[in-house]
Amino acid sequence: MPSYEQLMQQLDPAGTVLLTVECQQGVVGRDSALPELAAQARSSGALENVGRLVAVAHEAGVQVMHAVAERRPDGRGANHNARLFRAAARLPVQQHSGSKAVRIAEPIEVADEDIVVRRMHGLSPIAGTDVDALLRNLGCRTLVITGVSANVAIPNAVFDAVNLGYTAVVPADAIAGVPPEYTPAMIRNTLALVATITATDDVLACWKGPRRAARS
Repeated sequence: MPSYEQLMQQLDPAGTVLLTVECQQGVVGRDSALPELAAQARSSGALENVGRLVAVAHEAGVQVMHAVAERRPDGRGANHNARLFRAAARLPVQQHSGSKAVRIAEPIEVADEDIVVRRMHGLSPIAGTDVDALLRNLGCRTLVITGVSANVAIPNAVFDAVNLGYTAVVPADAIAGVPPEYTPAMIRNTLALVATITATDDVLACWKGPRRAARS
């Protein structure tokens, strides 16, 4: 874990963007296409922590970006080159563009200043999307990555962020995957090698700290 001073430097609101990954109703909501993942995201507290991070980010002036995975009803342009994609195409809940399934799930609040980036192909919320260009235009240096799943999209996002030159920060209690024991093992053995691993409360303390100092 980094020191508070190190984390404060990395999480300067002027150069930080908070990214939520696939925190949409069709993935982590009550009517999820992936009920086991949705249950884990909620029971672990990860989804609640994402909501807390978003709320304080809005107050602290940290830009929030929501990465949503969706597909056309006719499937045009979607991947079919892995078992994951073929299985997803057969699920009873589909992440169709414009449907309830691709709306951001509670308890996350979407503000007018938030940016929603939608992808229709691939595994990563960054590669092949507008995220990198948007981050650069926003002056982002540090990307805080939250959401699901620790199995696929989260590590993809971390690796892509690092490869593109961003500092990746992962609040370990604001991501989830299945089975539950997989997430801490993946964090310890993989993400910790390339990203700053921290906790939601530590990130919140950094973002609340500057406001307290300014008011005093």
